[in-house]
Amino acid sequence: MRRWDRLLDGYMEEYRSRGLSEASVAYTESRLERWGRWLKRRRPRVSIEQVGAELITNYIASCGSFRSKATVYATMSTMRGFGDHLVRHGLWQRNPLRWMKGPKVSPYSRMPKRIDRTHMEAMWREAASRHGDYSAHLWVTILSMLYGTGLRRGELERLNVDALDREEGTLRIDGRKTGRERCLPLPETVLRCLEAYLPLRHNQLEQCGCLEESALLISRNGRRLSGTAISNGVRAISRRAQVPMHSLHQFRHTCASDLLEAGVHLAEVQRVLGHSVIQTTVRYVHIADPQRRAAMELHPINALLAQQEVTA
Repeated sequence: MRRWDRLLDGYMEEYRSRGLSEASVAYTESRLERWGRWLKRRRPRVSIEQVGAELITNYIASCGSFRSKATVYATMSTMRGFGDHLVRHGLWQRNPLRWMKGPKVSPYSRMPKRIDRTHMEAMWREAASRHGDYSAHLWVTILSMLYGTGLRRGELERLNVDALDREEGTLRIDGRKTGRERCLPLPETVLRCLEAYLPLRHNQLEQCGCLEESALLISRNGRRLSGTAISNGVRAISRRAQVPMHSLHQFRHTCASDLLEAGVHLAEVQRVLGHSVIQTTVRYVHIADPQRRAAMELHPINALLAQQEVTA
């Protein structure tokens, strides 16, 4: 099975070339390595060409860690991509994972919880109290951008200074995730946070001798703030503010839900979030649906109860 290792290395090189985050690449590689180790322990030994639907099914069934439908589905998706790679190299005639169906996963069951207003304010207060003027402005700006624009972590990490048009009050977001670049008008509060942050960023770069750095968000050593550093920093703020937070993506979900509750049209929310298809945005309707709430306010039972109260 040494060929497996060589093929896996080649597949991961292709995978990295897609511009995905190192965390995503490492996670995919670990899943495929786990599959490879399982195959190497089979007796009698099996060649890559002998790996078929039965072996694949046995592997998925044998993994005790595959307890949730979402985990099974994601693992099968990763294996399916590697199976296509084996087909392209002529080792498999067809990819059995193409017709093997994973468990049905409801998009609603995996939606992170919203961050309510009280918790959001507590996190902002905690960020503003960070030690050092630069650190306080940096983390308030990060929180404002996460909630105010619904940016993904990777999009936030990759932002450069030239992506911000201060005159127009817009931010240019790369299309690495969706394949389409988008221009996002910034809410007034987000723009004000950025305006206060930028002079401090320049001073920080001068102190570090890194004036050539193009990143919008920089660490105290003058280098681009990594996605991991952003996640760790926000989690530390939530911990100190005693706010339960499971994922940085909760800011994105909160942004979408609050926009819908404010009456923003679904198509506009789709454009803000950069969803390729509106079906992805529709997931939020069950969380925040002002039209449905308004419709229920017109229910005849309301008039009936009001009449009963008058009679009483």
